[in-house]
Amino acid sequence: MEKNVRIIISGGGTGGHIFPAVSIANALKKQHPDTEILFVGAEGRMEMQRVPAAGYRIIGLPVAGFDRKHLLKNIGVLVKLVRSQLKARKIIKDFKPHAAVGVGGYASGPTLKVAGSMGIPTLLQEQNSYAGVTNKLLAKQAAKICVAYEGMERFFDKNKIILTGNPVRQNLLDTKLSREEAVRSFGLDTTKKTVLIIGGSLGARTINRCVMQGLEKIKASGVQFIWQTGKFYIDEAKAAVRQAGELPMLYVTDFIADMATAYRAADLVISRAGAGSISELCLLEKPVILVPSPNVAEDHQTKNALALVNKDAALYVKDSEAADKLLDEAVKAVNQPETLKKLSTNIAKLAFRDSADVIAAEVYKLALNYKDKHER
Repeated sequence: MEKNVRIIISGGGTGGHIFPAVSIANALKKQHPDTEILFVGAEGRMEMQRVPAAGYRIIGLPVAGFDRKHLLKNIGVLVKLVRSQLKARKIIKDFKPHAAVGVGGYASGPTLKVAGSMGIPTLLQEQNSYAGVTNKLLAKQAAKICVAYEGMERFFDKNKIILTGNPVRQNLLDTKLSREEAVRSFGLDTTKKTVLIIGGSLGARTINRCVMQGLEKIKASGVQFIWQTGKFYIDEAKAAVRQAGELPMLYVTDFIADMATAYRAADLVISRAGAGSISELCLLEKPVILVPSPNVAEDHQTKNALALVNKDAALYVKDSEAADKLLDEAVKAVNQPETLKKLSTNIAKLAFRDSADVIAAEVYKLALNYKDKHER
C-alpha cells in the first residue's frame, strides 16, 4: 500500500480564504510530513500567487462568481462553471486524493461537488457566522463541517459540525517587540494612545473617507493613528494629508507587511468584520471597533460583528453611520482603560488557539479512513 496520503484544498479569492487554507496545509505537513497537498484555485485570483509563495502547488479553474446585478452576464459564468467541473474531474482523476477540503471562494464549489460525487470524503471550513451559499449547497455530501461560531446548526446537520474556529496567520504571535518598540517603529510617540485602522489589503472606502474627512479631528484628538489605506486609496489619502498640513500623530501607508508589529502597537483597532480579521483579533486579544462592510453576500459581516457585540467583545459602528460616529467613538474608547480591558478580556474568551491543527487532524482522519477502505 502507498504510504502517502493525498489531500486537495480548494478555495480562495481573498486573503480571508487563503490564509486559513495555507494554515491547514502547514498543519498537515507538520503533523504528517509525507502528506501530498494540491491546491485548486480560481484563475486570475490572488491564490494563484499566494499559494506558490507559501510553497504549494496550485491548479486554477476558469470559474467566476455570479453577477447578481446583470443576470445576462451569467450565461458566461455558467459556461465557466461547466468547464470548471470538467477540469476538476480531471484533476481529481489524476491526483487521486483521499480527501478534499473546501475553504470557501469560487473554486471550492466545483472541486468539492465533483469530489463528493466521486465518493471522496469532503470537509468544509465555514468561516462566517452566516453560512455562505456555496457551503450550504455542498453541506449535504460533506463528511465534516468545521465552523468558527456557535449556533451553526441553523445551516448544517449538527452531527457533522465541529467547532474549531478559523485558522489564522500564526506569525502574528511571533513578534518579540514590546508595545513601546512597536510604536517607535512607526515613528510615533510611545506615551500616546494608538489606534490602528485597517480595511483589508484593498482598503475600505467608508473607513478611508472617514479618516480623510476627519483629519482636523485627528489633529486635535491627542491620540495617534496607524492608517493602512489599501492600494486603491493611498494616493487620495496622501493628497488629503498634504492638504491638512503637519500630522505627526498619523502614520499612513497602503500596506503593512508586518501586521504583528502593527497589532502590538495598537491600543485599539478599527476594522471591517471579515471572519479572518475577527479570528486574529480574538487571538491577539485586541479591543476593536467593527465597521461591517455592507457589500458582502447575505450581509455576513454584520452577523459576524454582532456575534461579538452581543458578548461585549467588540464595539460596532454601522457603515452608514461611520462618517458621523467612527472617529469620535475611537477617540472616546481608546481613552477609557476600563472599556479597553473589558473588550480585551471578552474577545480573548472567543479565541481558538489550535484551529489549524484540529482541522488538519480531522482531514487526515477522513483521508486515512478512505485510503484504508480503497487501497488495501
